[in-house]
Amino acid sequence: MEEIIVISGKGGTGKTSLMAAFSSLIGNKVLCDADVDAADLHLIMDPTVVRRTDFRSGNSAVIHNDLCTECGLCREMCRFNAISADYDVNPIDCEGCGVCVHFCPEAAIGFPVNTCGEWFVSNTRFGPMVHARLGIAEENSGKLVTLVRQEARKLAEAKNLDLILTDGPPGVGCPVIASIGGAGAVLIVTEPTVSGKHDMERVVQLAAHFKVPAMICVNKFDLNLELTRDIEKYAEDRNIACLGRIPFDPIFTKAMIQAQTIFEYDGQSTVGEAVRGTWRRLAQKLALE
Repeated sequence: MEEIIVISGKGGTGKTSLMAAFSSLIGNKVLCDADVDAADLHLIMDPTVVRRTDFRSGNSAVIHNDLCTECGLCREMCRFNAISADYDVNPIDCEGCGVCVHFCPEAAIGFPVNTCGEWFVSNTRFGPMVHARLGIAEENSGKLVTLVRQEARKLAEAKNLDLILTDGPPGVGCPVIASIGGAGAVLIVTEPTVSGKHDMERVVQLAAHFKVPAMICVNKFDLNLELTRDIEKYAEDRNIACLGRIPFDPIFTKAMIQAQTIFEYDGQSTVGEAVRGTWRRLAQKLALE
């Protein structure tokens, strides 16, 4: 079974639009949206949820006022000033360290597990999909990314499918690390801007650190041909395959508004041929065809 992660060094490069387009070019796969902090693949896939499960992770302190003697020890011990003079815990300030729970002489502080979001198994017109939604300002997104990937693999094994196609998060932080570890390959979608090139280089270094084969695709390449050539030279110098140039085209936005892939919106577009070529070269690299 092969797992391909489509990622980018920064937001706005077009990775999700390309991921959606790729999903319509190949069968026998599971789709996975691992961009749990800002999931939006579902906007195009229009999934029908089959199974919904709470994601629980981390803890927050809760003071039981009927047991509390207001001795003040918890307020003294809390380094985050999360406990008010009325002995209420501010859930935003509480870091879930558990110090107050450990030292409370009356055992008056509970420490329940937080419900941080939800994850879903769904059906789409392009096959089964595993995706998630992290709550606003919630933490532990790396754990949720790992969970979503694990469930996608279980689903692929249960349905005897050969490929997991994953929309990964942007950047180089914990969610990205959780999304690429153990993957078969990553496709880095970049753009010819200064920040696009800089952040692409950071993702390349991250993939190299975890020994995950990386490939590059330059989206909106015609916005700055000089920077496009610089990106391609960077890839060539490091023996990284540059799979294609995709021109800027408003069709991506128009298709997204209609909750469609670019191929559903216009199957004969010029940019569609560039995307097909990119996927074909990716499939050849990984022997998917």
